[in-house]
Amino acid sequence: MPNQPSPATKIHFVVEEELKKLPKQPGVYLMHGSDDAILYIGKAVNLSNRVRSYFRRIVGRGPAIDQMVRQISYFEYIVTDSELEALILENNLIKEHRPKYNTMLVDDKTYPYIKVTVNEPYPRLVFCRTMKKDKARYFGPFTSGDAVRDTMELLNRMFQLRDCHRVLPRDCGKERPCLNYHMKRCCAPCIKGEVSEEAYRARIEQVLAFLSGDHQSVIRDLTERMTAAAAALDFEEAARQRDLIASVRQVTQRQKMSESIGENRDILGVAKEEENFDADAVVQTFFIRDGRLIGREHFYMTHVGSVSRAEILSDFIRQFYAGTPFVPKEIVLPEAIRDREIIEQWLSQVKGQKVSLITPQRGSKEKLVALAEENARLILSKDRERLKREEGRTIGAVREIEELLSIPRAERMEAYDISNISGFANVGSMVVYEKGKPKRSDYRKFSIRTVSGPNDYACMHEVLTRRFRHGLEEHSGSPERSTSFSKFPDLILMDGGRGQVNIALEVLAELGLSIPVAGMVKDDNHRTRGLYYNNVEVPIDTHSEGFKLITRIQDEAHRFAIEYHRSLRSKAQTDSRLDAIPGVGPARRKALMRHFRSIAEIEAADVEALAAIPEIPRSAAEQIFAYFRKQNK
Repeated sequence: MPNQPSPATKIHFVVEEELKKLPKQPGVYLMHGSDDAILYIGKAVNLSNRVRSYFRRIVGRGPAIDQMVRQISYFEYIVTDSELEALILENNLIKEHRPKYNTMLVDDKTYPYIKVTVNEPYPRLVFCRTMKKDKARYFGPFTSGDAVRDTMELLNRMFQLRDCHRVLPRDCGKERPCLNYHMKRCCAPCIKGEVSEEAYRARIEQVLAFLSGDHQSVIRDLTERMTAAAAALDFEEAARQRDLIASVRQVTQRQKMSESIGENRDILGVAKEEENFDADAVVQTFFIRDGRLIGREHFYMTHVGSVSRAEILSDFIRQFYAGTPFVPKEIVLPEAIRDREIIEQWLSQVKGQKVSLITPQRGSKEKLVALAEENARLILSKDRERLKREEGRTIGAVREIEELLSIPRAERMEAYDISNISGFANVGSMVVYEKGKPKRSDYRKFSIRTVSGPNDYACMHEVLTRRFRHGLEEHSGSPERSTSFSKFPDLILMDGGRGQVNIALEVLAELGLSIPVAGMVKDDNHRTRGLYYNNVEVPIDTHSEGFKLITRIQDEAHRFAIEYHRSLRSKAQTDSRLDAIPGVGPARRKALMRHFRSIAEIEAADVEALAAIPEIPRSAAEQIFAYFRKQNK
């Protein structure tokens, strides 16, 4: 457990005294600011030595570290049994808390895989982004989802594999074959006797060979089929085989760039901006699988400051490979990193076999590293202007809003809207923007409980009361049970003028909260024209980034509310009278509608006719019959 001061004693936290208590053991330390926010998370072989080093008068350790140390209010630590445990715990805590002064991997990409469900009697190809221990075969990761889908479509078409979710052989013969069978795109194992399990498995073996890189045998097989079809004067089939051959060659051509040794390895290169706290770095990664370069990707690392290239690589490896399901056998680096042995040990544990971090000095690997480095430099140079524009659209726009309203901060903004049609299915929406970007995980939908009819003010009062009362309950309760409601906004934006703003202020006053509230005012053409704040309409330059951000937030709140309302309307319209009958679930409802042509026919049927359906037992038939007799009285 962390050695953390209780809230009552934080004001008495004396750094010099706490430093004396630090153990000389491995572990993880967390530096906190005055507002309890975590500033930095690090690991140490010796906690006492490492944490003490931050509070010594050391020259040249970098402005970012000096700035962080000046903000430390207190620290806590967690002792571990080994340095490897400390590394794993540090990774998990950094990913959870994303501290301000840690070098952070910006993009949490997940890569697509092709999953072959060889654990099923009649396997399928499935697009997925996670690897599970389910006895299926996984191929990848690939860098392009489109390329994966193209390959899957080719293989399904080539080998006529099923892509349905039927459970076979249990469901064989229960339903008619789908359209793919009639289009000759599926061999229809769902039809009894159409294709044996052994024959279908032979097709899957060819698919596995193709995905493993044996393309030539597939091309030979297709060529033989094309020749045989042409000899039989079946020119349509010959043309189909010819097109499949062209598709295979196109797929294999994309993977032509290869290395001499057929191993799985990642090649890393890094480029870094000039040293300042907000500096970024780019890590370029080449993915080599079975000796073929299957793709490349670049990643941004933020707040690198005075951090060295080797430290950036170390941080990238720990954060990236903690979140990807595939770890290659070899990771090739442009320079050696600190803690190489312990990181190799951790990666080997994740993979289940030996993983090596190597730094080549000559040969083909060194040339690939140089190419990755050059790509990283080009990306950093090319994207610098784009990043500045993006910052203007987000952080810059937030600063404009702060200045416009004269408020200290608006990093987290929440916007609310109400949607209904003549009072039917009143719903509310809450959208959240942090640092000028939507935070969709914190969006919330509200189904109005206490208001009937078209009363937007009353609906908004309920939504805001529920939202902030829930947040206050979480603040006073256990922090482990907190959700996005426990985070209060710096600014509340209402989709309307004076009336909506006054409703929000009324709710905040009732709950004892003080949060700035502004209304997003629209003109007669329903276009945003400004903000209503402190009983006056504040004009905004319609060409400014702040105005554009407000418009985006308003449109998003409106879209989210309408989308929820539409889903409720759709559900209400598709509800069947059969749903109200006790004992009739989705399977029996489907069986009834398949057997009878309409609800009227079901209503007119007697118990015998209903019980004649295999899925409907007599007790359920009697319930259905009794239900309609009661309804018609």
